[in-house]
Amino acid sequence: MFKQKRRREPAITTLVGSETRVHGDIEFTGGCLVDGYVKGNVKSLDDENGTLSISEKGCVEGTVEAPNVLLNGTVKGDVSASRRVELGSKAKVNGNVQYNLIEMAVGAAVNGKLIHASEANKSGAAGNEVQRSDTVSGLKPVAKINVVGE
Repeated sequence: MFKQKRRREPAITTLVGSETRVHGDIEFTGGCLVDGYVKGNVKSLDDENGTLSISEKGCVEGTVEAPNVLLNGTVKGDVSASRRVELGSKAKVNGNVQYNLIEMAVGAAVNGKLIHASEANKSGAAGNEVQRSDTVSGLKPVAKINVVGE
């Protein structure tokens, strides 16, 4: 009945294998797959089509920045996606998630704030907190989610 469009992700040009541990920052273009452990920031240098995929076994301790983020592993830090964030059922984020478009599967866990890109731009410089309004007319697309065990 309804066909879902298949997105074309760039080919994986950077791979952190499941038995690999990286201590330091990673900057990549195209597609990057993290199956191992990264202690450092991971950033896409591609402004439009860069895609970072973190598998169920993958873990990043640091900030993640890419136009598209496909997460099914763990990020201990902030996630920023200028285009799209997909949080799979095994995804765990201990930090804020800044997004333009977000998709969350049942089971995904975020211990931090969900911040829409339009709100991040309004708040100005990084580090300014976006305040949530309690009035219906002033609602902003920001949420704080605390995860309490499974």
